[in-house]
Amino acid sequence: MNSILMEVKFDEKGLIPVVTKDVNSGEVLMLAYMNREALKKTLETGRVHYWSRSRNKLWLKGETSGNYQLVKSIRVDCDGDALLIMVEQKGVACHTGHYSCFYRELDGEGIKEVEDNISGELVESKDKSAILRELYDVIVDRKKHPKEGSYTNYLFEKGLDKILKKVGEESAEVIIAAKNKSFEEIRYEIADLLYHLFVLMVERGLKPDDIYDELRKRR
Repeated sequence: MNSILMEVKFDEKGLIPVVTKDVNSGEVLMLAYMNREALKKTLETGRVHYWSRSRNKLWLKGETSGNYQLVKSIRVDCDGDALLIMVEQKGVACHTGHYSCFYRELDGEGIKEVEDNISGELVESKDKSAILRELYDVIVDRKKHPKEGSYTNYLFEKGLDKILKKVGEESAEVIIAAKNKSFEEIRYEIADLLYHLFVLMVERGLKPDDIYDELRKRR
């Protein structure tokens, strides 16, 4: 481990800049810094650790929010003095609640936001499907770390029969909404059905990739 760290060039303050990107979308999530300890912890745990210059301390990304970054690869630039980390982002990356820290655009008229607000979360418009990955990850986290008062945990506690009942009820609601020919009602009920299907998937151990792979086979 020490020999690996010796190949990375830290500046006079013992820091190295880190660009973090989403491995699925390729989106740049944030720019931060690491010291030797942060890089060592990242390599050991598979979860990204940074060094906070403002707080002057080591911090595990997601330690308080649950928005962890799971390491998929770490690249070093040609001079050895900058890192590029590809991660699987759990939840959002920015402390403001945005998926990426780079949610604003600078042009001749000033700075403006470039994201759409979907279901209370800001998600980049070019990849709105990211909200589905986020929803699945939140459900997985609820099962692993139960939260008092959580409806998702209520479903898991009641078990498979309750979950299946809700899937059936929501399917019926979608049918009724479609018969009513109401765009808003159909959209709302389909969202409910997708959520309950995701709960069922987590309960039965399926991942979104399992569904994607099945759909690809049917093309």
